[in-house]
Amino acid sequence: MKGVVTKSTGSWYTVFTENKNSIDCRLKGKFRIKGIKSTNPVAVGDHVIFEFEEGKETGVINQIVDRKNYIIRKSVNLSKQTHIIAANIDIAFLLVTIDNPPTFTGFIDRFLATAEAYGIKAVILFNKIDMYSSELLEKKEELEKIYTSIGYKCIDVSATENINLEKVKELMKGKTTMFSGHSGVGKSTLINAIEPLLNLKTAEISKQHKQGLHTTTFAEMFELSFGGFIIDTPGIKGFGVVDFEPQEITDYFPEFFKLKSECKFNNCLHINEPNCAIKEALANDKIAFSRYKSYLQIIEGEEENYRTDIYA
Repeated sequence: MKGVVTKSTGSWYTVFTENKNSIDCRLKGKFRIKGIKSTNPVAVGDHVIFEFEEGKETGVINQIVDRKNYIIRKSVNLSKQTHIIAANIDIAFLLVTIDNPPTFTGFIDRFLATAEAYGIKAVILFNKIDMYSSELLEKKEELEKIYTSIGYKCIDVSATENINLEKVKELMKGKTTMFSGHSGVGKSTLINAIEPLLNLKTAEISKQHKQGLHTTTFAEMFELSFGGFIIDTPGIKGFGVVDFEPQEITDYFPEFFKLKSECKFNNCLHINEPNCAIKEALANDKIAFSRYKSYLQIIEGEEENYRTDIYA
């Protein structure tokens, strides 16, 4: 039988079948995907082939259908392992908050670069805009200007004030979409506002640390009443990029990619080389310094420094 994985708890997987039944499945023996050292060989969004266990209502996954794409990051505690957040995604929504909690550009840029690398369309949702002071709104607009100029779609949203939810909903119709971001940026609250039938668990922000509290323990996919699926993911503190060669990182920064052919050297890393088109664009304010700083951090392997920011 065929189905799509809607929930993964590490040892058991919920598979949503073509007949719209949910079956609990486990993996057959030691299941590994060639070329991927992952903590979770099967991810939410994977299309799988399974069979029922004899005399039971549970199943065994035998095969993963080739993925269209997936979004992946370094595993937090196992530096040599990776964690596939979700697979077969049409749009990855990245929720960004300027404060309470703050989302720094180093995190945003790693997420966007990974989406570019794996062929996933990314949309930035600036959430909680009804809560911002005029100063915070200015910071939001500065960020929005940077990412809009690169070509990313940016939408201001508020779950509590119902701001631009219909715009987001239109993008989601008939698609498999993913909501991601730091803990506390309001993923579950926003999903509830878009699809109230889901009634996902939410929690308050820690006022002392301005950090979110984890309400989503595992990534989980839900069917939408208006067509399509949404994947809610656990809050992410940091986003470590995976298997990026220094020479190819430029390709995942669209504004860099447009200019790299104008560099004097084909193998230019845009650091100390002469006649570098990207360094020239940076000097002329045609490339945001925050983006260039994120690029350097990825090149230099500074995976733990996520506080890159234009207003840090």
